[in-house]
Amino acid sequence: MKTFTTAELAGHLNAELIGDGSVVLTGFTSPDLARAGDLTFAEKESYFAAADSSAASAILVSGPFASAGKVLLRVPNARVAAARVLLLFHPLAPAVPGIDPAARVAPGATIDPSAQIGPGCVIGEGASIGARTILSGGNHVGEDCRVGDDVRLFANVILYPRTRVGHRVAIHAGSVIGSDGYGYVFDQGRHLKMTQVGFVAIGDDVEIGANTAIDRGAFGATEIGEGTKIDNLVHIAHNVVIGRHCLIMGQVGFAGSTRLGDYCVIASQSGLAGHLKLGRQVTVGGKSGVTRDIPDGETVLGYPAAPDRQAKRQWIAVAKLPDLLHKVRDLERRIEELSAAKD
Repeated sequence: MKTFTTAELAGHLNAELIGDGSVVLTGFTSPDLARAGDLTFAEKESYFAAADSSAASAILVSGPFASAGKVLLRVPNARVAAARVLLLFHPLAPAVPGIDPAARVAPGATIDPSAQIGPGCVIGEGASIGARTILSGGNHVGEDCRVGDDVRLFANVILYPRTRVGHRVAIHAGSVIGSDGYGYVFDQGRHLKMTQVGFVAIGDDVEIGANTAIDRGAFGATEIGEGTKIDNLVHIAHNVVIGRHCLIMGQVGFAGSTRLGDYCVIASQSGLAGHLKLGRQVTVGGKSGVTRDIPDGETVLGYPAAPDRQAKRQWIAVAKLPDLLHKVRDLERRIEELSAAKD
């Protein structure tokens, strides 16, 4: 178990230390789970009250908080600092160099001596595996794949032939990268398959969640930009291009050849039609259906997705429909009564 004094952590985080620097910290957790020896964190006043009344020994804070009984580590952004602290207390396990006897490696594959190849892995002809990369087990790396340095393929990740994976990429269990895109033409009463001959290119510092499927291009590449983070159960169709540092949340689906600019956010259970263009810093709300191009910086909601203010007005109007129907019926009844009285 890793331990740090409050002074050591302040040094790691370039934090202002308020209180005793010799207090030993053995873990990091939320206030409701904290025990003596733990560090916790607080961004706002309500969170700080919970942290200050917890059993934690120290609190990571951003803001002008004071405590009578806890050591404080003051930083500009407590949540960013928390992400760094978690890696200090729970560092990623390093690669254990070597190839498990139960792995099968083609004669023409290239594996860096510092890489770890787990049991049941199959590495195809012409594939290359970079330094300190870990294949956990049951991974299939197809012919001519290129996997960079410090990559982690968790159990049963599959890379189809010619897939390109950058450095410091994590792909979680059960994901399939480079499977056939969905392409068919109708011919003489049957659906004839259009063979997909492209590949997938994944940039540096990408993370891909469990059971995600990214199809290879029909021609050319399906591309995932540097720093993009993809949640579980996402489907990305052939020739989609996702920009840098995007956030793609769970159960999102992209139809083919859609392009996203940098820093887009696509919330859960949304669907994007094919051949669309989304600009930089576009946000798509949860369960939205995008059927048109979206310019830079716009937020859209609903199905079909509309600018957020317009969508919210529509939702408010729909919520008022039952009352409106009652009023219309009352008016119709009143008109009938007036007509009857006139007759």
